[in-house]
Amino acid sequence: MPPDRVHAVVIEPEGLRFEACSGISLVESARDAGVVLPTSCRNGTCRACLCRVRSGRVRHLIDWPGLSAEEKREGCILPCVATPESALTIEAPKAFRSSVQPPLAT
Repeated sequence: MPPDRVHAVVIEPEGLRFEACSGISLVESARDAGVVLPTSCRNGTCRACLCRVRSGRVRHLIDWPGLSAEEKREGCILPCVATPESALTIEAPKAFRSSVQPPLAT
């Protein structure tokens, strides 16, 4: 899917908000909006970014991210390799607003 659909994302429990494009990882979209989702590998193996979807839908950009079948059933995702397919609310307690401002679009 081309990165042309924009979806609202809310990160709980802090209530952080940003917009994310389909086809682009949630970690990248969050970073572009000045929100930090903890991550390390950015390829779906380290699980540092593990969080849970409270509402909405995502699609993983790789065939088998580092999640068990049970974790998938429980709504866990790896936002470093997940892209939004709808508006989302996710639980990511370690996420925070960066003190560094993202560059302005020109």
